[in-house]
Amino acid sequence: MSDAPWLVVIDPQAIFASADSAWGSPVFDQAMPRIRELAEAFGERVIVTRWMPTADRSTSWGAYFAAWPFADQPPSDPLFDLVPEAAGLSPHPTLDLPTFGKWGPEIEAIVGRGAHVVLAGVSTDCCVISTALAAADAGAHVTIAADACAGSSAENHAAAMQVMSLYPPQVTVSDTASIIARPQRAGL
Repeated sequence: MSDAPWLVVIDPQAIFASADSAWGSPVFDQAMPRIRELAEAFGERVIVTRWMPTADRSTSWGAYFAAWPFADQPPSDPLFDLVPEAAGLSPHPTLDLPTFGKWGPEIEAIVGRGAHVVLAGVSTDCCVISTALAAADAGAHVTIAADACAGSSAENHAAAMQVMSLYPPQVTVSDTASIIARPQRAGL
């Protein structure tokens, strides 16, 4: 298996992009062009995920959906669609998962155990941080493209970045330009 990194684009969906959504990120539109830049650089080594409201309501997810009833919709609701700008980011099928953290056997089966992954997407302070820490626990090398992530607020984005920066060398925080400029990118 190649040592070249993979890009995991976390949940570029209407529910997180729309200003009308209770979960809409105020900076999603600023992160999306950087996500596209990264996806172009990574070519076929891109995975896109979607959060889906399919978790078992008999677990703590029941209380979660009671607290956020606007999101308790069928998976076919347009809230869960990828934003148009995310179309074509990956040649692989979108991974639809009912969890905050997207790291698990589905992604590891594609990228390989101990792989290097670059994370981008939304929300920095929920799904991105949950994915990063689970990936690190599983032995992956994680780079966060900070400027290609969108938090629920500027303060929460900064707080999540601060927390993730506490996990070197397994988790590092970088930016789009630096990630694209790395020498190992040439092999993609």
